[in-house]
Amino acid sequence: MRAARLTQALSSLVLEVFRLNGDLLTAGDALVGDLGLSSARWQVLGAVALSPVPLPVAHVARNMGLSRQAVQRVVNEMCADGLVRLDPNPHHRRAGLVALTERGQAAYATAMRRQARWATWVTDGLDPEDIEAAAHTLRALQQRLDSMAGHTEHAASDQIRVTEEAES
Repeated sequence: MRAARLTQALSSLVLEVFRLNGDLLTAGDALVGDLGLSSARWQVLGAVALSPVPLPVAHVARNMGLSRQAVQRVVNEMCADGLVRLDPNPHHRRAGLVALTERGQAAYATAMRRQARWATWVTDGLDPEDIEAAAHTLRALQQRLDSMAGHTEHAASDQIRVTEEAES
C-alpha cells in the first residue's frame, strides 16, 4: 500500500515538475528576451557569474547537470553576441575559461533584478515553509538520482527489470 502511494506521489510530482519546467522556461524567456538572453543563456550566465573561479565549458556543464555540447553551443552563441568571452586556460590550451564581458555582467545583473521582482509576484500569498519543503524534497530526489548515476551505467534499470520479472 505504501509503495503504491509513493509511486503515485512520485509520478504526480514528476509530471508537475515537467509542467513547471516548461512554464519556467517560457516565463524566463519572456523576462529576459529583450536583454539578448533566453532561459538557457541566462542559466549559463548564472553558472559563470556564481562560480568562485573561471571554469572551462566542460566544468560549467557538469555543475549544471547538462551536456558539454549543449553548454558549448550556448557559450559559442553568447561569445558571438559579446556576452561572454573565452580566456586562456593555463591548465588546458584548447579549453578556454568562460568569463562574462561587461555586457554579459550588465545583462545578468538586470536579469537578476527582474527575477527578484518576478519571484515576489509569483510567491505572493504562498507559505515559505511549503516552498522550502518542496525544495527539500526535490533536492533529496536529485541526490538519490545522482547516487544511482554513480553506480554502473544501467544498474538501477537492470535491478528494476529483475524485480519486474520476479513479480510476474
